[in-house]
Amino acid sequence: MPETGYPWPIETTRLANGLRVVVSEDRSAPVVAVNLWYDVGSRHEPDGQTGFAHLFEHLMFEGSVNVAKTEHMQLVQGSGGSLNATTNPDRTNYFETLPSEHLELALWLEADRMGGLVPALTQETLDNQREVVKNERRQRYENVPYGDAWLRLLPLLYPPGHPYHHATIGSMADLNAADLATFQAFHTTYYAPNNAVLTVAGDASAEEVFALAERYFGRLVPQSDIPPAPDGRVVPATGAPVRETVTADVPAPRVYLAHRTHPFGSPGYDVVTMLATVLGSGRGSRLYQRLADGARLAQPESVGAFGVDLAYAPAPLIVTATARDGVPADRLEAGLVEVLDGLADGVTEAELDRARALLTTAWWRQLASVDGRADILGRHAVQLGDPARAADRLPALLAVTAEQVSTLAAELLRPEERATLSYLPETRETQEAQETEETQESVS
Repeated sequence: MPETGYPWPIETTRLANGLRVVVSEDRSAPVVAVNLWYDVGSRHEPDGQTGFAHLFEHLMFEGSVNVAKTEHMQLVQGSGGSLNATTNPDRTNYFETLPSEHLELALWLEADRMGGLVPALTQETLDNQREVVKNERRQRYENVPYGDAWLRLLPLLYPPGHPYHHATIGSMADLNAADLATFQAFHTTYYAPNNAVLTVAGDASAEEVFALAERYFGRLVPQSDIPPAPDGRVVPATGAPVRETVTADVPAPRVYLAHRTHPFGSPGYDVVTMLATVLGSGRGSRLYQRLADGARLAQPESVGAFGVDLAYAPAPLIVTATARDGVPADRLEAGLVEVLDGLADGVTEAELDRARALLTTAWWRQLASVDGRADILGRHAVQLGDPARAADRLPALLAVTAEQVSTLAAELLRPEERATLSYLPETRETQEAQETEETQESVS
């Protein structure tokens, strides 16, 4: 295994307008990945503008000054490429993977929508995409069993006013209330060259990419006053657990236990990642061995533990399981708590070795593709300030010790700082009560 966690070259430059450009050349296949990370996510959204960053994930595919509606997608796919975009609390990214002969096309398209979306944005397009987001909320969050868990966990973990308090899907009321000018102003403020990192990985030289970036992005005007996101690094300790119980149309009880830990990119978060892997990754994990296989409280495919890679506040560690038939939620929760609390007593070297193997495989699997590499370099450039820090990621994970895991568990996974979310299936009585309530509301 290479000594470094990133064995390909990394070259960087910064254009006069502030755009950072990262290139990682790899001539093994005639393919390039283009990945544009904007330093804007739901944590940047002011009061009354929640959901804006996610809405622009949709709007950026709806045309710009020189590209007609849906033409961006057609041009990339017609050139044999693929593309997509994602939004999370920390950032928004847009990406294409395509034959290297079409690199110039991809850069032109990205530059055109960075600098040319606002003049092309119409009320009709805005209204249409607002409806698309509403439908996405219904399909992904509201009409799916347990689908709104993330929407409920964030307010339990982060108080009102904290930048991570609300999810990226945002408030439909905020999206409906904002006019076209407000959306245009949001894009002008945040989707600027000096608030972005362009990463290209694959069959292209740094010299070639830097020249093309200057040609297509160099003319774009930087934003002189980009407001910083609210500081969320300190979350006041409540000293008391928080809890929410939801009775809904779900097939079985499910329990989530969540704790605030350390920000992504910090040494503490490396320990969190190792802890979560020991706890909840695969059939050899503690949760699986003790709750699915042993006590048979949880459905085997449902147990898991994971950290959420948020970089600007104590990031969440979430532990979850769904009950087997006949197992009540409180018994399942007690089992989860028992396993979670047991980490403070120590983990074995065998558990760590297994976790190290899993994390190593996952890391190299992502790096095996040029699009995975471009995304990793963009993440480290935007969130940690230097794409070369990607080389330290795997070695740092593999260096985590058993003592560090048990110490972190004792310090951060205390019951008084725990958020618990439980789902209970509806019974005939609760359904009848709900129907009665709805009838009374309609009459009144």
